[in-house]
Amino acid sequence: MFVATQSGTTLLINLAGAIALLLWGSHMISTALQRGFGTQLRHWMGRHLSNRWMALLSGIGITGILQSSTAVSLMATSFTAAGTLSLSPALAVMLGANIGSTLVVQLMSFNTAIAIPLLMLGGFVVFKMRDHSSFESAGCAMIGLGLMLLALSLLGTTLEHIESTPVFHAVMQGLQGDTLIALMVAIILTLICHSSVAVILLIASLATTGVMNQETALVLVLGANIGGALPPVFSAGTPVARRLPIGNLLVRVLGSLVALLLLPLLADFARSLALTTPQLVVWFHTAFSMVLALVFIGLISPLAHVLETLFPEEERVGDPGLPMYLDEAGLDVAYLGLSNAVRESLRVADMLTIMLDRLFVLFQHLEQGVADEIRQVDQSLDLLSAAVRAYLADLGQDGLSDSDADRAQEILMFVINFEHAGDILSSNLTQLATRRSRRGELFNEFELNNIRLLHWEVLTSLRLAVTAFLGEDLSAAHQLVARKESIRQLEASASREHFKKLREDKNAWAESGDIFQRVLRDYRRVHHHIAAIAYPVIERLGNDEMLISENRPEV
Repeated sequence: MFVATQSGTTLLINLAGAIALLLWGSHMISTALQRGFGTQLRHWMGRHLSNRWMALLSGIGITGILQSSTAVSLMATSFTAAGTLSLSPALAVMLGANIGSTLVVQLMSFNTAIAIPLLMLGGFVVFKMRDHSSFESAGCAMIGLGLMLLALSLLGTTLEHIESTPVFHAVMQGLQGDTLIALMVAIILTLICHSSVAVILLIASLATTGVMNQETALVLVLGANIGGALPPVFSAGTPVARRLPIGNLLVRVLGSLVALLLLPLLADFARSLALTTPQLVVWFHTAFSMVLALVFIGLISPLAHVLETLFPEEERVGDPGLPMYLDEAGLDVAYLGLSNAVRESLRVADMLTIMLDRLFVLFQHLEQGVADEIRQVDQSLDLLSAAVRAYLADLGQDGLSDSDADRAQEILMFVINFEHAGDILSSNLTQLATRRSRRGELFNEFELNNIRLLHWEVLTSLRLAVTAFLGEDLSAAHQLVARKESIRQLEASASREHFKKLREDKNAWAESGDIFQRVLRDYRRVHHHIAAIAYPVIERLGNDEMLISENRPEV
């Protein structure tokens, strides 16, 4: 009795270990490819989703590479939440992603015993080949694929021993006796595992034992499809972000309901094809996703309209310095987290623009409410900047690729420099503007004209800085640096002319002249922080351009 119990315990431990290895291999592949190539794939998606069919094919291809429809869902959700991708093509991407995940199952269903040691060895060699994040990511992905194949081999061996136990037969008979229970078991198991691929492969392995009829196998596949759509729904933080994952869930639920109604006909059709139960699991999973794609590809526009009506964009209330896009789900996927941080950084730039606009109003005539508004916006800017910095510090716990690490540094420098520029506007220039006005003195026409010139130049540089940062534009970065000399010349010219006027006008207040000189200096300091945005872009993209030039063959 003790031996039998010990044997059953050992089998359960072996089964749990094999499932854990399968999930870990899948996690290795997904995270390694996202870390090494996720940013490039994200940029490619952003440029090539012009129509629904291209979006469908993109979803298939990228899911086939990342081996995770959940990762593609998060990627597409970030586009739709940012407004850079409309909901209709995003739904088409998810239809393709569901097909792409079935390609992984098809690949794993073949006899790949010889591939296990080859993938392990090849992955290790590639990982050690060169100290570069792309090679390291590719090597980790190959090792992860080898681990998945090894886990499937262990699963098959363990299940061969488990199938003879009475408990296993009782559980399988319970599943076959109740469609709803079988469906819920598959949904919950997939939700726990966060991988429909792993659960489908597990179902196929269970089917090899011969204790599962084809109807039960089909129900379990449908449950895995529904469960695979649930994790992105739970991770979505805003109504806009929920539209895409809930749309994908609705498609799978509707498809599953129709399939359950037609289950007897589907089982009869499967028997006529003379497929084994494991083969039926794999091919039904593929056919289900392909049929859904063909049916719903023409319905994505009305579906998108319904989702936009059900989940309208919420009106934001409270402090504008509170972050809107720093979703915790993005912390696990580097390119999503960087995208979220960039969006918040643009809000920082908008706040600085508001401060500059209100500041010039203050120079023209004293309004205490305007000065208070500038200080309030500066407090919001500081709060949002701190949130972005904290978010970047938590980003990429599994490591960042070289390009993602460089981009994170650029975002950090962007918010820090804009925060310093905001402090100068709020603490120095606002104080100088109000100080002179309180004494009943207004800036004269000469002073206002020179302040206006500097003000416009700073605003122009601010727009260039955003262009260089957002579009990673090397030309805009070089223009921004070149403008520093123009600002210096404007300041020097205005300062010389002002001293000349002071010498000619003996009645001029010395303190008034000092205030104007300090205004000129502080505007230049603001421009210095804005121009600093260009240097990380030039350092990264300029070096890449130099390498390309050096490696270009001579004609």
